[in-house]
Amino acid sequence: MSPPAEYRPGAAVAWMLCAVAVLCLMDACLKQLSGHYPALQVAALRGLVGLPLVLAWAGATVGLRALLRVHWPLHLARGALGIAFLTCFVIGLRELPLSTAYAITFVGPLLVTALAVPLLRERVGPRRWAAIVVGLAGVLVVLRPGGEGVDTVGGMFVLLATACYAASVITVRMLAQRDSAQSLVFWFLAMVAVGAGLLAWPDWVPVRAQDAWLLAGVATFGTLGQIALTHAFRLGEASLVAPLEYTALLWVVVLDLALWQVLPDRMTWLGAAIIVASGLYLIRRERVVAGPRDADATRTPSA
Repeated sequence: MSPPAEYRPGAAVAWMLCAVAVLCLMDACLKQLSGHYPALQVAALRGLVGLPLVLAWAGATVGLRALLRVHWPLHLARGALGIAFLTCFVIGLRELPLSTAYAITFVGPLLVTALAVPLLRERVGPRRWAAIVVGLAGVLVVLRPGGEGVDTVGGMFVLLATACYAASVITVRMLAQRDSAQSLVFWFLAMVAVGAGLLAWPDWVPVRAQDAWLLAGVATFGTLGQIALTHAFRLGEASLVAPLEYTALLWVVVLDLALWQVLPDRMTWLGAAIIVASGLYLIRRERVVAGPRDADATRTPSA
């Protein structure tokens, strides 16, 4: 496959690094909110506050009418997965350092590959299965079931969130061929806002005025992250920009230290290294097996 029409690898790398950074900042805001509000409410607020900026982005690019021309069944499934993903992730963030939660989420690409076998009928060879197994072993190193100083319950919620995210990515692969990135982001946020909002309503906690800046951060960083992701995947091949997602570990370590005065322990670093190494190998292996054309066609930014 020839490079994208606007192939600019340097700009693609810059956009991806920017996307990773601002999305880490968004998750830091979510972690702060998780200490004051129920997880479902935080998920609903994530969707609600982001909608105005995403509407503005869609109106300035593809037009608002494009948001209505979508494949509704898959969007509904993705919305349900999004509610589960955000709720479980917020619960995990409440209990774990940001860096530990991120180390677990790095297993996401491995789970996507595993789920693609039954759901997309993709073939995965023994080397990629081995990478998936090794990555899951890395998660066990991070969680250390039965070990001291580790909240395994919080880690299991993050792992469950990652599994829901992986299933959501499968729906994105199906939708990306027919729907715009703007519609994917808009309907994801809209369905999360409505669905999680209805579920959270019986236990809704009034939003405090002093948390307005956190909500503004969630909206701004979340939207900027999606715009940056879109530019990154438009200007560069997925095999170039996708591995840069792992730079998030550096950002969340800095945020953990600056905001909560915690650092990952040695076992978390070891588990994260195992997961990242497995993910990088998997990305390389998918490119070798599928070829540049297919490997890039199956990756697209998601909310």
